[in-house]
Amino acid sequence: MATTYLDLTNEVLRELNEIPLTSANFSSAVGLQQFVKDSVNKSIFDIANEEPQLPFFTVGQSGETDPFYGNVTVATVAGTRWYELKASSSSVKDDFASIDWDDFYLTTINVSGESAPFVSRGLKFLNLADWRRYYRDSENEDDANTQAYGEPKFVIKSPDGRKFGLSPIPDKVYNVHFYAFEKPTKLSAHGDTVVFPEQYTNVITARTRYYVWQFKESPQQAAFAMDDYKKAMKSMKSNLINPTPRAMTDDRRYF
Repeated sequence: MATTYLDLTNEVLRELNEIPLTSANFSSAVGLQQFVKDSVNKSIFDIANEEPQLPFFTVGQSGETDPFYGNVTVATVAGTRWYELKASSSSVKDDFASIDWDDFYLTTINVSGESAPFVSRGLKFLNLADWRRYYRDSENEDDANTQAYGEPKFVIKSPDGRKFGLSPIPDKVYNVHFYAFEKPTKLSAHGDTVVFPEQYTNVITARTRYYVWQFKESPQQAAFAMDDYKKAMKSMKSNLINPTPRAMTDDRRYF
């Protein structure tokens, strides 16, 4: 069962020996109860700001619409360098929260009219300073020369962070796959659910208690809550972000 906004708020209130809320009076909370509600949202945003690429912030499941790695696919247009990362976004506040710039993938598989042998390769990230220094002038001269277009090798992040660019400029249609993460949605109604698995909601409540003890002007209790938050956050990141081996093993002696 998913954890609700009411569940989190009452968990913190009970830990503080305060009166819990109900679904009937949740929207009319005042004083400390309202502060706890506000602090729950603030804590979720803190966690997202500290680690925006947690799995439950992902835009969608990897390979959900395409067998290749990534949860967002953008089709290129011949002669066009820059593409919106989030096509449906009208402003920066609606953009993705985070992009995995190390995992852009280019392919002609599933592109209409393409057949084997297909293009299928990872795109190397090229920072904007290096692109300006080594490629921009020559490629800008090629903008009007279709014969100078080619198969992209690099992905570039635009200065405003809202678009990705390809270098060289694409000579035809390719599918570009990448991995994106959404911003958390602010909780409002008592029944709103959090995207965190239940085992990690203690990260939210620990951070919330930190804000409440600050509000109560109890620095020692606030310090204890912050310590709980750091430990819980470290464990969550260790389980969800860094579960893979960090060392290479030589297995040749077994064969």
